[in-house]
Amino acid sequence: PELTYFWMPLEANEMSTRTEKDFIGEKEIPDYAYYGIQTVRAVENFPITGVPVHRELITALAAVKKAAAVTNMELKMLPRKIGDVIVMAAEEMMKGHHIDHFIVDSIQGGAGTSMNMNMNEILANRGLELLLQNKGDYFHCNPNNHVNMS
Repeated sequence: PELTYFWMPLEANEMSTRTEKDFIGEKEIPDYAYYGIQTVRAVENFPITGVPVHRELITALAAVKKAAAVTNMELKMLPRKIGDVIVMAAEEMMKGHHIDHFIVDSIQGGAGTSMNMNMNEILANRGLELLLQNKGDYFHCNPNNHVNMS
């Protein structure tokens, strides 16, 4: 099936942004981006090799996130409306879509937190798009509370 997007790509010379906030402060994130503030901070803090994460690892992580969302819906912990869009976004990632939004370095200063948050933000923001909400409006689909639900 064809992917459905609810935004139009910007011309190369246009750059609109959204403001995302965390406990440290605010950052401007490109509107087109599925990644968010935690990913941008990781890129700034850990510019170690410049080597991207391998595609197979990204798609495997998406499969784990899909399985977690399905399980959390079955346990009635994750609302179906939110879980369904996380599953759809994860399936898109498993097919290789949105890989260009996975921007963290393959070597990170930690135990994979940067990679995990990059995936969580991509799935949350794509989920928001599927819910017809704005990227970064994490009330409706949150990278930590919904995508990263244990």
